[in-house]
Amino acid sequence: MLTKRTVFFISDRTGVTVENLGNSLLNQFVEIEFERYTVPFVDSVEQVQAVLHDISQIYTSTQEPIIVISSLVKTSLRKLFDQQPHIFHMDFFSLFIPPLESALGTKSQMVAGLTHGITDEKRYDARMEAVNFALTNDDGITEKNYYKADIILIGVSRSGKTPTCLYLALQYGILAANYPLTQDDLDNNNIPRMIAPYRDKLFGLTIDYKRLSRIREERRPNSKYANPLNCDFEVRTAEALFKRLDIPYLSTTNRSVEELAATIMKMKNLLTPS
Repeated sequence: MLTKRTVFFISDRTGVTVENLGNSLLNQFVEIEFERYTVPFVDSVEQVQAVLHDISQIYTSTQEPIIVISSLVKTSLRKLFDQQPHIFHMDFFSLFIPPLESALGTKSQMVAGLTHGITDEKRYDARMEAVNFALTNDDGITEKNYYKADIILIGVSRSGKTPTCLYLALQYGILAANYPLTQDDLDNNNIPRMIAPYRDKLFGLTIDYKRLSRIREERRPNSKYANPLNCDFEVRTAEALFKRLDIPYLSTTNRSVEELAATIMKMKNLLTPS
């Protein structure tokens, strides 16, 4: 039976950063089941006190110390968590800012929201443009913008192309299009005409055929589209095409979209717009 513990992610902004960093630590403890709460925009004593009230109620029920992982700019707010005997508190700012200040020989600004606020309008605009590009050039809707693309993901239907394109756009500002390999494309056993001129931009995605069948079954139950034998044929044919034409590819089966995007960036040597 898994041990259960409660974790609060506390931030004075969106909470995305502390949640991601915190989860990367917690995921190393596979024998513990964590009940996780994210509380964003905590930037006053009153808001901290409200969170402490909720934490106290959970502690009263479980009698297990509550883990609080925070990213709070204000030292006064961090201390309120440090003072609670039933809380184990880790704050990323207090852990990492002092040694960084020492290494850089300067004081940090300690301003809330610099990670997710619009402090760099040029970079923000580039990411929004990339998201729009991914949506406009999704699923082979149009071929007229392929020349602008940094990368064109190809693969059978429901292999993870769209979410990967959107993540590349939102996280890295990459202009990512995608094209689905249809039955006709697979029968021809060659690069489709629309994307043939952009072979150097192509990157393949594949997936375990059993997982693909389950995903497709949710969309079109009891169809040839979702049939395991058909999915197996499509996946094997697509992978053979990638290998024959020396198109780099990855399996999405056991990879998160974050890992996929980062690996694609490295394999294709893509650079984030500055």
